[in-house]
Amino acid sequence: METKNRKMTRHLPNILTVFRIILVPVFLYFLFLAKLPANILIALIIFIVACFTDYLDGMLARKMNIISDFGKLMDPLADKLIVLSALAGLCWLPPFQVSIVVFFIIFLRELVITILREIYQKKGIVVPADFFGKLKTVLQMAGIIVAFAFWVFINPVPPLVILIINIWFWFVALITVLSGLNYIITIAKRTNYA
Repeated sequence: METKNRKMTRHLPNILTVFRIILVPVFLYFLFLAKLPANILIALIIFIVACFTDYLDGMLARKMNIISDFGKLMDPLADKLIVLSALAGLCWLPPFQVSIVVFFIIFLRELVITILREIYQKKGIVVPADFFGKLKTVLQMAGIIVAFAFWVFINPVPPLVILIINIWFWFVALITVLSGLNYIITIAKRTNYA
């Protein structure tokens, strides 16, 4: 019984990652399709739960020293899916309507890095998220939570807040690009030494 519990515990970080991926279509439903008065509030709660599970699975993986190739690949992918889903709402729905250029900058960076991760993982080179990658994720998630909180609780959202949120996501787009370049440089160094 103890061995079974230990096996379950060892898989907990990956289970949380899969759970976060499953949350994405639920989040998108409430953000774009649900016709409920509280749909944005529910979307915000789902996003916060996703952020918490991201923190939790990373913390458990480090604490129990459970680092798997699945986690290295799927954990960042889960983050990308939920963040891009939320960012799509901020870009295409009022009140913020952040520039779609920001969305596509972040989307293209994530697409390119995800493809590179997959290619190099097949070659046996796995590069986990570094400081810039983690900073990018934290800035994205924090900006989304603040924006959604204003969206839910302050109606109408003040023009100054809309401006600040737009500036914030342009800054986040810049950090996202820099983290992507840093990843490419790291990969280049590793392949040169391999």
